[in-house]
Amino acid sequence: MITKVKIQGYRKYKNFTFRPNPRLNLIVGSNESGKSTLTEAIALALTGRINGRTAAEELNPYWFNIEIVEKFVRSRTAGKRVTWPEICIELFFEDCDELQQLCGAINSDVPTNACPGTAMRVFPDPEYADELEEWAKRPSNLLPVEYYKIDWRSFADTVITSRPKHLATAIIDSRTVRSTTGVDYHMRYILNDGLKPAERAAISVAYREIKASLSNSVLKSVNDRMAEMHASLHDQPISLSMDQSARTSWEGAVTPHVNNVPFSMAGQGQQAAIKISLAMSRHSESAAFVMIEEPENHLTYTSLTTLLQRMESLAGEHQQLFITTHSSFVINRMGLNSLHLLGGSNPYKIDEMEESTVRYFQKLPGYDTLRMVLSNKIVLVEGPSDEIIFERIFRDKYGYRPMELGIDVISLHGLSFHRCLELCAALDKYVAAIRDNDGAEPDELTKPLEEFLVEGRREFFIGKKDHGGTLEPQLLFYNGEMALREVLGISENANLSTWMKREKTEAALRIASAQKSIIPPQYMLDATSFIHG
Repeated sequence: MITKVKIQGYRKYKNFTFRPNPRLNLIVGSNESGKSTLTEAIALALTGRINGRTAAEELNPYWFNIEIVEKFVRSRTAGKRVTWPEICIELFFEDCDELQQLCGAINSDVPTNACPGTAMRVFPDPEYADELEEWAKRPSNLLPVEYYKIDWRSFADTVITSRPKHLATAIIDSRTVRSTTGVDYHMRYILNDGLKPAERAAISVAYREIKASLSNSVLKSVNDRMAEMHASLHDQPISLSMDQSARTSWEGAVTPHVNNVPFSMAGQGQQAAIKISLAMSRHSESAAFVMIEEPENHLTYTSLTTLLQRMESLAGEHQQLFITTHSSFVINRMGLNSLHLLGGSNPYKIDEMEESTVRYFQKLPGYDTLRMVLSNKIVLVEGPSDEIIFERIFRDKYGYRPMELGIDVISLHGLSFHRCLELCAALDKYVAAIRDNDGAEPDELTKPLEEFLVEGRREFFIGKKDHGGTLEPQLLFYNGEMALREVLGISENANLSTWMKREKTEAALRIASAQKSIIPPQYMLDATSFIHG
């Protein structure tokens, strides 16, 4: 298993260290956070290939970190002699007998670390030193990669020319399903896994005979006529015959079908699910590393459920899985304790969460935990009416909706504050949690959650008991009945308190759209000031 990944100078990563879990790794981050770049770098150092081609064939100036290149260009333009930008991707493996040939201490760890590993390095080729110096007289941000060299070595300092068999890797990208490539991909694995050598030979013989029969039947009359036509032109008449060479073998003419429809014409969701299932099934006994890009793409809720169940059953005990995702359903179902959050200089990992909390979210796979994971600042409220009214109070005070300032207001819909705050604490998020006192003293409600609260970072806001047990009586206390009737448009004949409790969401919507602002309950106003900063 991979124990550590170090990436220097590759694309968005200047100096990046990633410590994966032994089995499952869920890689989550906002757009452009580097999820695909991370899995791409791991695959590059594992296989020496990218997008199905060798690293040397794919090398281009955009591999290099932009900041490093820009700094180099500025320094060279100013006449300073600085080292050329380089790329280094190192994979550190656990010590095991199968990888002893990769074991050594030629890596960037300090102090010295002797362990199995591979390193992919891209650096200026010394043979082109003169050409590089000539180019550097008028440098640009597009490095002359033609003068660069790629070196793929083990930590034992031996050159790797092809992927070691114990580093077998399955790379499954469900985001795009190209028709021809998709057919070739699946056909290859179906043929390898589903057919015995004798069956392959029998199909090949039958296919050759079918082609020969075409030559001796349908094409015979055509050839007879062509022979007469060309007899007066030359001694060797032209004839048509089915190609029997290896390049036209039966494998290229057979295509998989899904429910009697060619695979390439099946829906993208169907193609993605089959692609993942076949590849994992094919590799379950041989691939040590499986990388899956966004398995949720093109799939409905029920289809994704089926796929995740299939993935869990197909994953081998010895396999290390890397899954990038934008789906709360995936991270809840697969387990929040496997989560790696990208976005900063180094990934944030949830090291310790109660197992009961992990199971809690697994039982609620539809809940949008991804919003909590990706938000910079969070306001947790009990229900939709609290959410609507908080947003109005915030907008009245600051002139913007919370989301416009990077603050996500999340309704728990009856979920446990304890579970959600534990997740937020594990990710060290800024949180304002707002709840009703329900007739209890605020300190009594806060005490069980103190382990997750940090002054100035995660705080609880609860209305005073004598101002009302829920949001509606709190609003009445601060605004008075007459003013609140005016805002809500409720006649004097209706019991305002009863109506507000019965029509919680409607009351909140009327407050949110009213021309006149309300006087906010103090605990909500305090939460607004806290989360705004």
